[in-house]
Amino acid sequence: MDVPSLVQSSLGDEDVAAHVSLKGEDALFVTPTRSLLYTDDGLLSDESVSEYPHDAEAIRVSDGRRKATISLDYGLDGDDSFSVPSGSLDDVLHPILAGVLNAADVTEAGETVRRSYRFSELTLVVTSNRVVKHVGSAVWGLDFEEIVFETVTGLSTEDGNVSSQLVLETTQRTERIKAPNDKFRAVREAVEDAVFAYHDVTSAAELAAANSPEQTDSGGGEVSFGSGVDPIDTSTVGEDDAPEAGANAAQQAGAAGAMERAGGADGTEPAGNRNTRGAKRGVQATADGAEFESSGFQTAAANVEPAVDPDELAAELADMTAVVDEFADTIDKQHAVIDDFADTIDQQRAVIDAQQAVLDEQRERLDDLQALIPDQ
Repeated sequence: MDVPSLVQSSLGDEDVAAHVSLKGEDALFVTPTRSLLYTDDGLLSDESVSEYPHDAEAIRVSDGRRKATISLDYGLDGDDSFSVPSGSLDDVLHPILAGVLNAADVTEAGETVRRSYRFSELTLVVTSNRVVKHVGSAVWGLDFEEIVFETVTGLSTEDGNVSSQLVLETTQRTERIKAPNDKFRAVREAVEDAVFAYHDVTSAAELAAANSPEQTDSGGGEVSFGSGVDPIDTSTVGEDDAPEAGANAAQQAGAAGAMERAGGADGTEPAGNRNTRGAKRGVQATADGAEFESSGFQTAAANVEPAVDPDELAAELADMTAVVDEFADTIDKQHAVIDDFADTIDQQRAVIDAQQAVLDEQRERLDDLQALIPDQ
């Protein structure tokens, strides 16, 4: 790479990270902090170097038939712009985007900006660690979105008639990248290659396997609440001697409680202490105000008849499953309608872009004709 002496003197201590040849000897030299546009000697201009720092808040592009204009918005400091041949726009824009992302701390040290794509009002920048998305008239702005490869757990595609979507499953949510079909393969391969390289895998199947949760026991052995197994043994409940045994147990527990609470010779407890101590020891009140201490066992009726009928629970779950499935089908249909509508919008945008290109061409012809008119 031949660096003109005027550019070399402007570099200072910086190195050239990227170089893009333009018309004739003109060229763009990109450093980590700024872009230097070199213009060679010409009939109407002298040799010059213009500097454009990368600490911009937004990048805008106006693409004409022969020339494209790149504008860098510096917020309160205003904006600055320069023109390049339309055929060189993408080559010029890519390293400038890389420099701006680095200056804005979007990318990290050692992170490589691999590819950049522009689709109408969507810009994608694929780096070695993430995908940066920006939607809007600007190519890039502070309202960008990013998908960090560290969070990606799966990759798949959704094909469409006009455009298709690359679906990235992440640890937070599902992300979608939509691109026209004629460019979709390039986008998909660029993102897949970057994601696979980051996770050190070679396919989507390996990526999914590497991120699948391990099947581990929670400890304590198996616990099953399936039908046919009762977690509590009720085989002895309801036998003839059960009431008598229950009564004896209640009497023994009451006697023991009375001995512990002995507040006098008759074994009674002062009335002021009954509620609080009874609550701690499971004391219950009867209709006539008397108290008894629970033996800790449920009644026979509560043990014999389960709280939830398994058949009723199964029927209720089946009904809920049917409702959820119906709702899922409705959502899928709505997604299909939205995708069709988005495809229609993309087609209309393509028509508008074509008309804009024709309009730009007519304007340039008009400018050429006006230039031919002699001054009066």
